[in-house]
Amino acid sequence: MARTPVISLFLKDEAETIRFGEDLALALKLGDCLALSGDLGAGKSSLARAFLRAMAADDDLEVPSPTFTLVQAYDLRIPVAHFDLYRLSDPAELTELGFDEALHDGICLVEWPEMASDELPADRIALKLEHEGQGRRVTIAAPEKQTARIRRVLAIRDFLVDAGYPGAKRRFLTGDASLRAYEAVYTDDGTRSILMDWPPLPEGPPVLDGKPYPKVAHIAENAYPFVAIANVLRQEGFAAPEVYRVDYDQGILLLEDLGTGGVLDTQGQPIGDRYRASVACLAHLHSLTIPQDIRVTDSHVHHIPDFDRTAMKMEVRLVLDWHLPWRRGGTAASDAERNEYLAIWDGLIDELETSEKGLLLRDFHSPNIIWRENETGIARVGLIDFQDAMIGPTAYDLASIAQDARVTIAPDMFQQLMDDYLALRRAQGRFDEARFLKSWAIMSTQRNCKLAGLWVRLMQRDGKPGYMKHLPRTLSYLSVALKHETLAPLRDWFVRAGIVSGES
Repeated sequence: MARTPVISLFLKDEAETIRFGEDLALALKLGDCLALSGDLGAGKSSLARAFLRAMAADDDLEVPSPTFTLVQAYDLRIPVAHFDLYRLSDPAELTELGFDEALHDGICLVEWPEMASDELPADRIALKLEHEGQGRRVTIAAPEKQTARIRRVLAIRDFLVDAGYPGAKRRFLTGDASLRAYEAVYTDDGTRSILMDWPPLPEGPPVLDGKPYPKVAHIAENAYPFVAIANVLRQEGFAAPEVYRVDYDQGILLLEDLGTGGVLDTQGQPIGDRYRASVACLAHLHSLTIPQDIRVTDSHVHHIPDFDRTAMKMEVRLVLDWHLPWRRGGTAASDAERNEYLAIWDGLIDELETSEKGLLLRDFHSPNIIWRENETGIARVGLIDFQDAMIGPTAYDLASIAQDARVTIAPDMFQQLMDDYLALRRAQGRFDEARFLKSWAIMSTQRNCKLAGLWVRLMQRDGKPGYMKHLPRTLSYLSVALKHETLAPLRDWFVRAGIVSGES
């Protein structure tokens, strides 16, 4: 049997114990069991209280001791069941207390675990607190997966200490469909910054020409692209976050907080004026020439990749590989269907040779736009999540915002956004509107083909069915783009495949 990894650290006082409990709230996930052991007064209750308050993002959360009730349940970001087994008369009673259900639905935090040791899961996180001098010694034994998560939050704490914020308070902010996560970091004066947690990953299996997916699709694999694009956008007057500190090797970034406003209302519907301002920001970006090579450090230059034929076709294959088999109940596309589809795309990509090229942010839509009410001009539109930026047809980003993948843009609003953009570009001069609209139709179709397959892949491969709610919207957007005469062959293919209606 592999040896259980062990973490040992010294907490010099109560404040460090509380901070460690708060940091643990960023490491634990659904299904984890944290078993807290130690003598009376060793700090178990302090640590448990800090953990629960951090998980609740509420420093004033009442955390009564479950000594007499044996269990206290909390409906938090991840549900937590706090067990105190000191008065447990029989280990078998743990089942009656609903332990298995609580572990299935959330996290179990267990004080005095030795009272039912054999009943607890073998893969629990065993945390022991012991007095040491004026402080406490923490020893953690857990399986490698949980240990790695705890080591990661400790590494981030060390990063903040090195950055001059040893006492910073950290709170979970969000995760995304990628492997990045974000924290809100509060300094002693209450100032909030954003921490991006982007751990390096081993290279994945080859998918094309011996290359893994990120290299084929030009997906950023480290922090250099983010810092490069942030710096160049800021230099041009755009509201991209300032990068305060970065550890490129570990993938940890401390960023300026651009605010919490968004472009959707409280019901999740698009706010027209904010979308129009975002489109105006985009039109300004497309009037600029952004260098393709950006120096990030003395030893590193980021080359913004081209949105090339290989990357475009890799993405549109998602319809073939995931959407079509799902629609047909598991039956894959035939060789003839695949060959025809990809040949059509070769022709469409050829049509893009003369299109306007520039910096495309790749995912310029509601989740990645921060509304800054007190700013003016392009500074009102905060830009985030642009690490995958490429050089390609600028029309791609207009398709991203005018056909927002996660919110329905009504036809009249869509037309307003398109009219706004085209008017602004015409005013800049030297703008080929007809050529741009052809590029827009192709790039809208390319993006929606990717998304139509991606939603299914997220459901089937990654166990994230919630994204399927976006599929009907994606297909309606696809039908709009397919109306352009250049897309006629592809529209016919989609009709024959049964993906869109022949009336589109």
